Amino acid sequence: ESATAFGCLMSDMWLGEFDCVSPEVFHSVFGKRYPDFSKKTQQDAQEFLICVLNELHEALKKVRAQLCKRRCVTNAKASRESVSETSIITELFEGQLSYDITCLGCKSTADRPESFTVLSLPIPSKSGCSLQDCLKCFFQQDTLTWNNQIHCSWCGTKQDAAVKATITKAPQIIIFHLKRFEWQGSHKRKLSTDICYPLSNLDLSPYSSPLFCKDTEYSLCAVVNHSGFLDDGHYTAFCKHSVTKNWYSFDDAQITEIPDSSVQTDTAYLLFY
Repeated sequence: ESATAFGCLMSDMWLGEFDCVSPEVFHSVFGKRYPDFSKKTQQDAQEFLICVLNELHEALKKVRAQLCKRRCVTNAKASRESVSETSIITELFEGQLSYDITCLGCKSTADRPESFTVLSLPIPSKSGCSLQDCLKCFFQQDTLTWNNQIHCSWCGTKQDAAVKATITKAPQIIIFHLKRFEWQGSHKRKLSTDICYPLSNLDLSPYSSPLFCKDTEYSLCAVVNHSGFLDDGHYTAFCKHSVTKNWYSFDDAQITEIPDSSVQTDTAYLLFY
């Protein structure tokens, strides 16, 4: 089972008995559930991450449901239903957006909530930009027209609409996916834009609801880097030690301590805050 293999991997990593730990057992077990990731070809780190989080959530919420079933005597069914949809994964990584949708015909508004574990941010500039620029682009008001029109219940017809997203639940760990791979006509290409991101004091309050989100300042704890091209590249990671606060570079079997200044790189693909 993937969750058991992942637990063994975490245990081996934190025991500190080895200079490096290979995730080959977890990779093998995981590949049986998701055959695309068992191939030797390059796969997308963001897609892999989402599959891992989903797999762990599904496995761990079942365990919680069983524990609840044993412990709950009164109103067991209701308790089981409320607990079974949560897990350590949702507690750590799941946030919620609210999309404020306004019909441009009659001006009526509606809210549409949507859960997320990874926010995929557009890159608004080819030359260089900041993470805040990416966030502003993601959270700016957009207009839904043509095939994207909404069906307004007040107007009774399809109408153009304005839509704007707001964070109504900020997760403990927020993951940003920088959309470096985009379609240009019938071809996909990689954006090598240098994106400046802060190591601390990332403030998400401009994009958050003050009613629900009180603590919206984050510090960077990990980065996934991608160097190379679409089909021929290499992934590395930077991780901040939770106790010593030192940064380390993970490049296959090579693990080295790095200064804070080296964490900023133009190959960043996933950011964990």
